[in-house]
Amino acid sequence: MQRFDAVVIGAGCIGLALTRELAKRGAQVACLEQASRWGEGITSRNSEVIHAGLYYGDGLPRKRRACVRGRELLYAYCAERQVPHARLGKLVVAQAGNEAGLDLIARQATAAFVLDLRRLDAPEVAALEPNVRASAALLSPSTGVVDSAAFCDALRDDCVELGAVVATGHRVEGVDAAAGVLRVKVDDERIDVEARAVANCAGLFAPRIAQETGLDAPSLLARGSYFSLKGDAPFSRLVYPLPEPGGLGVHATLDLSGRCRFGPDVEWLPEGTSPDAPGLYEVDPARAEPFYAAVRTYYPALADGALAPDYAGVRPKLSRETADFQVVRRGRVLHLLGVESPGLTACLALAEEAAAEMLVV
Repeated sequence: MQRFDAVVIGAGCIGLALTRELAKRGAQVACLEQASRWGEGITSRNSEVIHAGLYYGDGLPRKRRACVRGRELLYAYCAERQVPHARLGKLVVAQAGNEAGLDLIARQATAAFVLDLRRLDAPEVAALEPNVRASAALLSPSTGVVDSAAFCDALRDDCVELGAVVATGHRVEGVDAAAGVLRVKVDDERIDVEARAVANCAGLFAPRIAQETGLDAPSLLARGSYFSLKGDAPFSRLVYPLPEPGGLGVHATLDLSGRCRFGPDVEWLPEGTSPDAPGLYEVDPARAEPFYAAVRTYYPALADGALAPDYAGVRPKLSRETADFQVVRRGRVLHLLGVESPGLTACLALAEEAAAEMLVV
């Protein structure tokens, strides 16, 4: 049996950040990833946005805390490690009659000590982004984008340099929460791994692992599709509508090459859908129709036929309403559940919190 101070299940941005944090604190750590490479799950299928921390009220304390601290840690880390990123800024726009939604976001941001928001009227919006239609907006200068693959590569390199093991092709098939023993499949062999502390950072597979340890962990999956814009981007900043149930609305993001895409929408998958089901990440071209309607609320010049299917991501949801990150201990296992947006932004701060709760020093 192989033994470690700590084992982290999952090598997405959360698992890698936690492995790095534990190793920095002197623990002997192994990070086990079932895929053939790190960072290819939820981390690779999102908007790659560095969130400022605008959307998290009093009922979401962990998201609020981790997003705001995580944002600053992420910007500093990207600068230090030369991870491609850009602080582009974002407009959250409202149409006539819905301006009160901006007031709520502004209050939430102030409560989170995000103090750089600026309220804009329609002419000010037009001066900044001539192609955006809005009766009012909030300008968030602290919002940006990051190359998530390069970020995960840097985290993985840090882990290895700190003496941690990042093992791909290692599927955790069972966990004894009381003993801290994991049953792991590697190719056609099965091995046991023991740890004083275990972290379940398995993303879409985290509920299954939690259920095996006796937790009542919800397993709701929501797919979000993205459509790319043909031609040049009409904006220089990210553009978001007001949030909607289950997500932040079909928004416009820019990647580091300047390409514009819209999404995600929210498509609740049937109960019992497997996280590794065939076709899970396929984009149905027919979903473009409601995209045109959603995007034209703030970008009325969007032409017919201008959207092309791009990619899809799947989120692990705790409920159909907005829910906080859950960090729950069961025996020797610390489960990180419902870690969706803003998980990429929050990962370095979540790693600090989880490492402290695992008490591996």
